[in-house]
Order: sequence, then C-alpha cells, then structure tokens
Amino acid sequence: MLPRFRHAHVPVLTTTPSAPIPSPDAALVRALGVRQLTAAVVNATVGAGIFVIPALVARDVGAAAPLAFLICGGVMALIVVTIAMAGSRVEVTGGIYAYAEAAFGPYVALLAGVLQWLSGLLAVSGVSTALLDQFGVLAPALGSRPARVLVLGAIVATLASVNARGVRSGSRLIEGVTAVKLVPLAAFVALGAFAVDGSALHWPGLPAAGPLGRTVLLLIFAYSGVEVAIAPSGEIRDPARTVPRAVFLALGATTLLYVAIQLVAQGVLGSQLAGETAAPLAAAAGRFLGRAGIMLMLAGAVCSMFGYQCGDMLSTPRSLYALARDGFMPSVFARINPVHHTPSVAIWTHAALVLLLAATNTFQALAIISNVGLLLLYLLACGAAIELQRRGVHAGGAPFAPRGAWLGPVLGTALILWILSTATLVEASVTAGVLAVATLAYLVRRNPSSSQSSTGLF
Repeated sequence: MLPRFRHAHVPVLTTTPSAPIPSPDAALVRALGVRQLTAAVVNATVGAGIFVIPALVARDVGAAAPLAFLICGGVMALIVVTIAMAGSRVEVTGGIYAYAEAAFGPYVALLAGVLQWLSGLLAVSGVSTALLDQFGVLAPALGSRPARVLVLGAIVATLASVNARGVRSGSRLIEGVTAVKLVPLAAFVALGAFAVDGSALHWPGLPAAGPLGRTVLLLIFAYSGVEVAIAPSGEIRDPARTVPRAVFLALGATTLLYVAIQLVAQGVLGSQLAGETAAPLAAAAGRFLGRAGIMLMLAGAVCSMFGYQCGDMLSTPRSLYALARDGFMPSVFARINPVHHTPSVAIWTHAALVLLLAATNTFQALAIISNVGLLLLYLLACGAAIELQRRGVHAGGAPFAPRGAWLGPVLGTALILWILSTATLVEASVTAGVLAVATLAYLVRRNPSSSQSSTGLF
C-alpha cells in the first residue's frame, strides 16, 4: 500500500514555547537577513504599476489622491502585521503556503500553495510581456515575435542561472536592481519637486466614500508583493526577527515613495494627470526635463519590470519547490542542488513556464484569478496568524506578538471579506474552479487505493 502523504517533515504544532518547530529545509542556506529581505519586498511591491496608477487615482479622487495612498498604507499595515506574526513563527520555505500548512494541515496548505504559485506565475508572465512591449518601443528592431522570444529567453535563462547558483547571488542581484530601479523614481521626486505648482495640490475636501473606497481597493494591488518576497522562508536568517523588521521597513518606505510620486505628478500636471493614463510619470517628467525626462521614466519602467522578474525568480520557484517537498507535485521539483543548495529544478522549470506563457500570451485567459487568489491568500494568512498564536507555535526565536497585534489579522479578515464580496461572478467561478481541481487532486492523493505514486500528484 502506498503512503497517503509524505508529511513526516511537517512541523508539529505545540503549545509549549520551549519546543521550537524543526525545519525540513536543512539543506538550504539561510542567507537572507533584514537588508536582503527588505530589498526583496520593496522590489516585489514597487513594480510597473506605479508608473501608471497615479493617473487612475487622480481620475477617481482628484487632488485627494495622497489620502487614498495613506489609507491603503494603513490597510496594508494590517496585512503586514498578520504576515509578520505568522512569518516569525514558521521558518520553512513556502511563505503563506507554509503558514497555512503549519496552522491548518495539508489540505488548506494545498489550496494556498496552488493559489500562491499560480498567481505568481501569471503575474510575472504578464510583466514579462509588458517588458517586451517596452523593448519594442525603445528598440523597434525587437518588436518581431522571434526577437521577443529570444530576448525573453536570454533574460529568464540568465536570471535562472544566477538564482540556481545560490540564494546569495540571487539576493545580491535583487539588492542591486532594486537600487537601480529606484533611481529614476527618486530623481522624479527630487527634480520634480521644484516644478510643482502649489495650486494644483489644493485640498478639495474629503471625497465621496464610494470613489475613495474603489480607489483604495485599486491601490491594494499596488502594495501587494510581500507574499511573493517571503516565499523563501527556509532561507531567511532568524525569521522571528528578520520577517517583522523587513516587512515593516518595506511598507514604510513604499508608502512614503508612493505619496511623494503622487504629489509631484499631481503638482506638475494638475487636472491633466487624470487623462495621462498610459504613462503619467513620463508625461510629468517631460514637463520639467523635456525629452530626457520621458526617456528616463521609460527606462525606469523597464528597470522596474526587470526588477520584478529578478524578485520573482528568487521567490516563486520556492512555492513550486514547497508543493513538491510536501508531495503535492512530482518530487523532482523538490530536488536540492548538492553544490549550490538551491531548488534548481524548480527554478529552471519556472523559467521555462514564464517563457512559454509570456511568448504565447496564453496567460491572459487565466490572469483573472490573480486578484481573487491574492485576497484568498491574505485571508488564509490572517487565519493562520490567529491559529499559530493560539497554539503557541514558534520557529525558535521569540515570535512577533506585540500587545494588540491580534487586531491585525482580525481587522484584516473583515476587510478582505468585504473586498471579496465585490468580486464578479466570473472571477469567483474561475477561482472556485481552480480550488475544485486542487481539492480533487487532494482527495485522489489521500485515497490509499489510488494508483498515484509518492512522487506527487501532477
């Protein structure tokens, strides 16, 4: 009779704080500290969206746009508290997937893992396609399909090679790219501040609740990314200390940057900002730097998209690795390179899938699950944080549990349920279909008479 699950490694929940959870990822290298993880979270959060979203926010709430950013920052603070609580108690690779497994067991973990991995894969495939479009604008010779495939193949192969050689090399690349991608945005804020027209920032009064609420919902996704960056949990040094510090530092830095960008764009373009939905930052930079400003922001968008790819190649393959490690995917994806101590098979497989989806654009048919899937992941993180704290689970160090921290997951749960209630029937049905397939796979794997082998389901 075949074994039902390969979960001998799964942490045993304990209510005794003196008994830490053993890690199943002993072969991995814990090389990510506060600086590296903070850079990874900022890199995953500050993506291509910030080059477009200022116009959309101004369109909905006008000069009150900075308020929407601050409110959304407060909302994301609840999610960050939740992730910090759970991330300081679970040290195995997988991020929210690992938190769900430790709190609720393999079935809920499978649902979280599928949503986390597939959402990440679809998102980076979309960003990769957008990056190729930008290359086509900057260099028309790269506009043909064969050239696009060759360029993208070279990019993902390079990133896969760097990350397969070690988590340190991957994290160093992210730190460097994050610094580079922030330079155009910092220059936009610093130079644009001298071109701001104060009258364009005149406070119009509180906007109506409806438009403000829709704007905050839009901005939730501009702040997302922390769930991707924390996936390499098994390679983070002292997660009980590192995860909370890194996610809070990243959220603070991101919020300040977003508000500053919105103020400059709004102060330079005024009411015209709402009409520049294609490239608002490039339009604003063109006002005070001319053609050089437009090219600077276009280059910044390219750097930002490439930076997102770098962060994804470090993080999303770890979700595939975690699923395989726990018997939900073929065990080959859980293989650790004996020299570099990285899940190299998962990394190269992810690179191949990104190339395939971005080159064929078939990802667009499934991209609709990303938004609902992301919210469901946050919901599972909230539940896991509450459950892990209730059971006294910890990863060795003192967990992140300041006074009143439980309000984060509780209020976060209420907010997420409200947001999910606004999902369309199509979004809900597609996501439900994905979860139904995962549930069926779980039942097949659980059945001891199943012909499935212990190498995984799929």
